[in-house]
Amino acid sequence: MSGHSKWNNIKRKKGKTDAQKAKIFTKIGREMSVIVKAGGPDPNVNSKLKDCIAKAKSLNVPNDNIERIIKKAAGEGDTSNYEEIVYEGYGPAGVAVVVECLTDNRNRTAGDLRHYFDKYDGNMGQPGSVMFMFSRRGLIVMEAEGLDEDTVMEDALDCGAEDFNSQDNMFEIITDANRVGAVREAMEQKGYTLLSAEPEYYPANFTSITDDDAMTKMQKLLEVLEDNDDVQNVWHNLDNLPEDEDEE
Repeated sequence: MSGHSKWNNIKRKKGKTDAQKAKIFTKIGREMSVIVKAGGPDPNVNSKLKDCIAKAKSLNVPNDNIERIIKKAAGEGDTSNYEEIVYEGYGPAGVAVVVECLTDNRNRTAGDLRHYFDKYDGNMGQPGSVMFMFSRRGLIVMEAEGLDEDTVMEDALDCGAEDFNSQDNMFEIITDANRVGAVREAMEQKGYTLLSAEPEYYPANFTSITDDDAMTKMQKLLEVLEDNDDVQNVWHNLDNLPEDEDEE
């Protein structure tokens, strides 16, 4: 979940195969549908929808897809009913894991996740079992190439950012979780191109895995979690996951 991990997540998502991209588009569509039903189809009124549209575009979701999703969710014929659920657990070697889901069948989703944790030497916990190790914050990521760090940092703070980091030829702008959209808009109005902007769960402490077998199982656990249609995001406190396999 460090800066280089986030950067690799973005590059990997942009380079997915067509089948993998279709899965990402489906998850974005589910998230957007829930947001439209809760706050309406106008992004100028529904700030969460505006943020979700920006996220979709950053992942190369075509505009036609976005418009179709919004129209369907706003129509009376859409009977889908998804609920947001956050599951918590421990992976191999005690790695803390937080899984954000949107599901229309919580029994199915809970059963699937419990199976994944058990299969790869982890265990799914009760609400609050690992969440105390994480804090909620907003994270905006942008490429640093060709930009002056001091200028970008000054602009970010002027736009309402709480902190600023430079790492691996990219900039991280830290915000309050509820203000990430406002800061994103302000930075875009200043002419900056952003790679991603969304809330995340950030761990207070990180854990390392030194055993190869445990590391392989942790990688497999993250892979099956991310591949599940009901799972929107996976957060963890592992700090030494290989970059080419790293997850959010």
